[in-house]
Amino acid sequence: MATTAGFCFGVKRAVDLVYAECKNSKDVYTFGPIIHNEEVVNDLASKGVKVLNSIDELKSLESGTVIIRAHGVSKEVFDIIDSLGLKVVDATCPFVRKIYKIVTEESNNGRDIIIIGSDTHPEVEGIKGWCNSKVHVIENEDEASNLSLPKETKLCIVSQTTFNHTKFKEIVDIISNKTNDVIVLNTICNATEDRQKEAYELAKTSDAMIVIGGRHSSNTQKLYNICSKECKNTYYIQTVKDLDFSELKSFNNVGITAGASTPNNIIKEVYTQCQK
Repeated sequence: MATTAGFCFGVKRAVDLVYAECKNSKDVYTFGPIIHNEEVVNDLASKGVKVLNSIDELKSLESGTVIIRAHGVSKEVFDIIDSLGLKVVDATCPFVRKIYKIVTEESNNGRDIIIIGSDTHPEVEGIKGWCNSKVHVIENEDEASNLSLPKETKLCIVSQTTFNHTKFKEIVDIISNKTNDVIVLNTICNATEDRQKEAYELAKTSDAMIVIGGRHSSNTQKLYNICSKECKNTYYIQTVKDLDFSELKSFNNVGITAGASTPNNIIKEVYTQCQK
């Protein structure tokens, strides 16, 4: 079992904030799923927490509490909540909020912002909404190579907090040769980096790997990609119900890791069943 498996600090903080708020308030909403884990989102729904999936849905509210998801949101969303007079609980991961501060300051200083990550991921969508200059989102080496910039362009490079650490460095190396003035800030969360390194080492020495996490969880997908390159028998599951234990019986040792949005009770259940 990977020691880094399960909730990271930012996710635990966000989930705890929602559970506390739904005990003390009625008409509680999250802007987007609080984290990328269906089990958690469904449990919160059973307690009356509703998910707002768009700005139009947000604008339709007349009262209630809006909780900002762990991935964060754009400045526009905060401004809308304020204009509507709604109560806001900011559950944005503190490491993501640090990126907001960086891109706001550096874009105001005249630098183009490059975000290394997935353009459609909610965290990246939120970061873009705090930039006041031109923004480029780069997800892979090909996109980095094809990026055309005047040599005099001033750049600030940041990363989605859950991006692959090795891939980040490779993309930075490509972009850094394109201009003469580049600030590089590795904003990958330390917990993400530690989790990826441990998954890599565990997969190298395991006959099979189980990666637990939500299907839409970016950091879990990256763990699966890392593990599957080192261990051909790698399984991506959301809960113990997704696992075929008859397949595992042919392996001597099985490694288990989990994404940052995977509750500990789900991890323990998988671990317990694997020991039987």
